[in-house]
Order: sequence, then structure tokens, then C-alpha cells
Amino acid sequence: MKILILGGTKFLGRHLVEAALARGHEVTLFNRGKTNPNLFPNIETVTGDREHDIEKVSGREWDAVVDVAGYLPRIVRLSAHGLERSVKRYVFISSISVYADVKKIGINESDPVGKLEDETVEEITGETYGPLKALCEKTVQDIYGDRALVIRPGLIVGPYDPTDRFTYWPVRVKRGGDILAPDKPQTPVQIIDVRDLSEFTMHLIEQSASGIFNATGPDHELALGSMLDACKQVSGSDANFRWASYEFLQQHQVAPWSDMPVWVPDTEEPGFSRIDVSKAIHAGLRFRPLEETIRDTIAWAETRPADHKWRAGLTPEREQELLALLNQ
Repeated sequence: MKILILGGTKFLGRHLVEAALARGHEVTLFNRGKTNPNLFPNIETVTGDREHDIEKVSGREWDAVVDVAGYLPRIVRLSAHGLERSVKRYVFISSISVYADVKKIGINESDPVGKLEDETVEEITGETYGPLKALCEKTVQDIYGDRALVIRPGLIVGPYDPTDRFTYWPVRVKRGGDILAPDKPQTPVQIIDVRDLSEFTMHLIEQSASGIFNATGPDHELALGSMLDACKQVSGSDANFRWASYEFLQQHQVAPWSDMPVWVPDTEEPGFSRIDVSKAIHAGLRFRPLEETIRDTIAWAETRPADHKWRAGLTPEREQELLALLNQ
């Protein structure tokens, strides 16, 4: 198949390219040439900005386009309209953040999505991100109908993740010693390896699938404690997890998701880590062992510069300060 990827050189994009090539597809990239421009020297890359230069790729034919970086409906509309006669299928990578109410356990693809009072808003914040993604989905579906494929991933993890939202844990656990852990070991978490998501996306394209698919994992309820224990087992560290109560973390301004990555308080948003992915599993979503994701994430993280500035998790100094308070 001939596949056009908008982006294709950062995290999910690069893994999508690798998955497509491994399955024998022909890939063309359309991006600004700013992120890892030399990553795929043997792949055709058309340089341009999707807001102004979509005509550079609109005169050709592809079996599918994959939009991995659509955040604003106005911009997505430009690329969707511009490629309407050029691609057989528009694949939009969305997010489970679109859902309006994450208190419900077992959210599926038919549940309501968030809305904005002012749909012209283009400032992306914690409050607008999900509803804007939902509007992007609607834009694609309005234009492509049953040629639209929308994938809603949860937390995407694995090698080359620029957010550090999962990487913090395998690296921190490998370092060993006393480790501040949030809330309680049985708190559920959901993640998906970027390579599993990429393979699933390509599988759906090959099947000419349409509609909406939640895509997170694994295929059983994963507890935070089990995830951390797996990090300890894979890294062979002497980690000692010190579980701090939700009240302690609140009292000391330790934020879920950012200071304590992956973790979302089960009492506040119990549905966020219990999304229903049965439709995707039935359609072919498969999961590699968690240990493989941890091992490969550590191996990649160790190739980064020693002075890498972490975007998530606690600094060693802040963690030691909190551990001392926890001991009081």
C-alpha cells in the first residue's frame, strides 16, 4: 500500500514508519523538516507546512494518510479537505482525553465526548485538549464519512518517548533505593507500547477499517504496583517502594500524571485507567509483554545525554525531601 504520514519523525510517527516499512508498504512523509530531518534518508519526504503547503501532496494518490499531530480543527480541516481526492482513507490519531466524563468505568467508543463553549478556541490547555481533539475527529468524519478511521490511544509509552511520562519509572527504579510511589499498589493504570499501537494502526489500514477505536492496554487490569515490580525485576535493582497516601501527596503539592507519572487518583477519575478496549482487541490489537517495553525503554533512555532535562517525574532532590517528610 502507499501510505502518506503527516509528520513521521517523532515518537509515534517514526514507529508508524518503521511498522509500515516492515510490512512492505511504500511510505511518503510530509513535514516541516525540523524534527530529526535525517532519520529516514531513503524515504521520500515532502517538506512543507500542512497549514499552507498541503497542495504539495494533494495531486497524488495514496491508500491512506495518517495524521499523528492534528490538534486544532481548523488545521485538520485544511489537510483533510486538501487530501480528500488524493487518499482513500484518513486515519486520525486522537486520544482517550476526548471523553467528557472519566468517572465512568468501562468507557467505550460510543460514550459522549467533551465540548467547548467557543469552538474557535485554539489555545491548547488541559481543559481544551480533549474537546479540541474531539472536534478534529468530527472534522475528519464529516469530510470522509466511512473512509475515516479514528484511533484514541491512552498513554503511549516506549522508546523515543519525548514526554518522560512512563520512562521516569523504569529509569528511577533501576537506580534503586527508597522510591516514592503514589497512593496504593492496587491503583489501576493503562498504557500502550508505541510499537503495538503502530502495528495496530497499520493492521486497521490493511483491513480498510473505519470508525473509532479506543487503543490502550494491556488486555487485563494492570496495577501500578505490578508495573513497578516489573520495572524492579527487569532492572535487577534493590528498589524499595515507599507508598505515600493521596492525602500526603496533596498536602505536599505532588501532582498526579506530571510529578507522579502514569498515576491518576482512582478516587477522582476511576474510569481514566479502565477504558474499554474490547473493540480494538477484537479488531486485532495485540500487546507485547510489559517486561519487553520496560527493557527497551531503559536501553533507549541510557543512550540519551547525561544532562537530559526530565519533563516528568520528581527530581532526586525533591524525592529525597518528600521521603524525609514521609518518615516523620
